[in-house]
Amino acid sequence: MSAIDSWYEERQSAWLYRRLAQSERKSGVAKLFAELAAAAEQQALHWEGLLSADGHALPVFRPGWRARLAARLAAVFGGNRIKPLLAALKVRGLSIYSMPTASGHAVPQSLADVGRGHRAVGGGNLRAAIFGINDGLVSNASLVLGMVGASADTGIVLTTGVAGLLAGALSMASGEYVSVRSQRELFEHQIALEREELAEYPEAEAEELALIYAARGLSLEEARALATRMVSDPAVALDVLSREELGLNPDDLGSPIGAAGFSFVAFTLGALIPLLPFFFGTVLPGAALAGSLLAAAGLFATGAAMSLFTGRNAAWGGLRMLAIGGGAGALTFTIGRLVGAGIG
Repeated sequence: MSAIDSWYEERQSAWLYRRLAQSERKSGVAKLFAELAAAAEQQALHWEGLLSADGHALPVFRPGWRARLAARLAAVFGGNRIKPLLAALKVRGLSIYSMPTASGHAVPQSLADVGRGHRAVGGGNLRAAIFGINDGLVSNASLVLGMVGASADTGIVLTTGVAGLLAGALSMASGEYVSVRSQRELFEHQIALEREELAEYPEAEAEELALIYAARGLSLEEARALATRMVSDPAVALDVLSREELGLNPDDLGSPIGAAGFSFVAFTLGALIPLLPFFFGTVLPGAALAGSLLAAAGLFATGAAMSLFTGRNAAWGGLRMLAIGGGAGALTFTIGRLVGAGIG
């Protein structure tokens, strides 16, 4: 990043911190943003000095449209609800929204302690598998029932189900790839900016980290001592700053290819369930009835499995999912019957 770009980023950060401080309802978080604004202004002055020494004239500063939009959204909804947008705008200290304070739990004293507050909760892969299977099951069962309602023959229903399986699985995989790839690129960009700033003014970065720890309950002297210790090793410093200032875990950026493959397989497994009777030679209407019963069992099972994450009764979760999926299937069947009658 050029010096003029770095100057602009720091000026915009300071401007946005001021707006966040004004709209923040929690006094501790508002104080942190106000202090981070002052720190960003000091860093902007650093770049101004370098640019002036090189004879560069500074342009008139105007915040970008994304920063203005973020300020308006924060005023309406609060900064905690728009954290992804704030992270993309180089807003530091976002971990203050999710990390415990010193009064409740110990403030981290090592990198291992820092990492504990930023790991995902609750078996992300298992959760994704359950929801992926459920999506495939509901969408393809509904598609098959819609074709049955339209009075299509066995071959057309099977062909449509296979097409729905492939289209849905590929759509899920491509969407997941783009999502994870975009998120990873954002995280990598933010970490790269942090690396540049750490090399340019390590003392200022340590002071920003100290402000975050002070906002979580430490005295400013203790916070500065802890931040200085954390930032003393450049490799550790980048990891700590990524976690504490950006709220990111560099170890959990995710693989776009892995996420796409996982989504494809999970959706395919779910979408296969209502098609199984067709693959074993059963014809309509028996195939549709058997597929519907298998789909019902699958819906109940996925609903019950979701109770692992909701903490609710497994039977109730299964019945609720069965009702939702069954309603979708019945509605699609009815629409298929009406469309088929209209075409016929």
